[in-house]
Amino acid sequence: MTPTFSVPQAAQSSPGQSLPTESRVWAADLAQHAGERVLLNGWLHHTRELKRVLFLLLRDGSGVAQIVVEAPEARALVAALPRESVLAVRGTVVASPAAPGGVELHEPTIEIIEAAAGEPPVELFRPEPGEQQPTRLEHAAVALRHPRVRAAHRLTAAAVEGFRATMRAHRFVEIATPKLVGEATEGGANVFPVDFFGRRAYLAQSPQLYKQMMAGVFERVFETAPAFRAEPHDTARHLSQFLSLDAEMAFIADHTTVMAMVTEAMRGMIAAVAKCEAEVALLGIEVPVVPVAIPQLHITEALALVSEATGEDVRHEPDLAPAHERWLGEWAKATHGSYFLFVTGYPMVKRPFYTHPDPARPAYSNSFDLLFRGLEVVTGGQRLHRLADYRAAMAQRGIPEAPFAGYLETFAHGMPPHGGFALGVERWIARLTGAENVRETTLFPRDLHRLTP
Repeated sequence: MTPTFSVPQAAQSSPGQSLPTESRVWAADLAQHAGERVLLNGWLHHTRELKRVLFLLLRDGSGVAQIVVEAPEARALVAALPRESVLAVRGTVVASPAAPGGVELHEPTIEIIEAAAGEPPVELFRPEPGEQQPTRLEHAAVALRHPRVRAAHRLTAAAVEGFRATMRAHRFVEIATPKLVGEATEGGANVFPVDFFGRRAYLAQSPQLYKQMMAGVFERVFETAPAFRAEPHDTARHLSQFLSLDAEMAFIADHTTVMAMVTEAMRGMIAAVAKCEAEVALLGIEVPVVPVAIPQLHITEALALVSEATGEDVRHEPDLAPAHERWLGEWAKATHGSYFLFVTGYPMVKRPFYTHPDPARPAYSNSFDLLFRGLEVVTGGQRLHRLADYRAAMAQRGIPEAPFAGYLETFAHGMPPHGGFALGVERWIARLTGAENVRETTLFPRDLHRLTP
């Protein structure tokens, strides 16, 4: 059969016309249709021309399909098309072990839906992106189409859905809290000010205050939403905007109840990621196993171990440096066979005003960080729940009560012991995929230098 072609206008519908009702097949499902004649839609990913045949690789949202083009006029036209041109291809599915997915399309009829204006600014057909990161970020609208790049973002989508499913299974209610706030959630100066009808407002650093209020309504709540931090960091692990997975739960014993919930959330997220078999295989990911009980160290124990191992006395430091987190990640893997490690009890001076102190050691907190492969990805803990304790904590830090009146009302009308956690998805996916920079797992990064595209 001789392939046929149509001009771009032929694929467009005019007012009053019905859209085509023919069902398409996705590239990833092509093997299920061996022997059938099917329709594929997608982008011209790449071509490879031999003496008597041209192989057209068509990419859609699920994967890449190989199409065998033999007619000379068809080969000439396809070879002249810029990559990323949009095509509709009808053909017969034939088994071919050497083709992607073990099948390919023969006897194609090719329709040009929209020819690209020129070659793309980045190469999408090579196994791995070849351009430097600034170039890829500058041309993100196209660079994100690379199969390896978009695979990481598919894992993000799966992880978020795994988180949601786990939270719902444990009777958490999904909420959506304001991202324009009148006061800095976490305190400090790392906020983005916004002109709110002539009044000063801020982009929310987290949903912390609101999710605590809502724990007084539903007991258990969660949210998946952006958070904003005006931290002047220019590192491989920091962003000015990131997707935060937050949860808050009432009637807890202490922070260990929250840690148990974090463990369940990790299991749910990893189980969801593991189902993305094509993406896991493409990226060569070792899907981690969450231990029955994630090992844990008090911050004082962690700093003592680091001091002993490195010869650097950091026992009196209030926090872990990135190098210390990496060392502890290696220690957890070598000692416990775990990619995960809880570090608990951070000093109160390093935690927000709403953090509950350790009753036995008031200088330390009932809080924790979860390290994954040597990087902090989750922060959480027990919160204060008595109004008198809030007033004392805020007075000690010089925080005025008036701007937080609505928040404090929660604790004036009965609030049980409660706590929660927050997880930065982009950072977690970066550790999962082995990306060296969190920008590799962020759709359109916002940092010190980038506000577009």
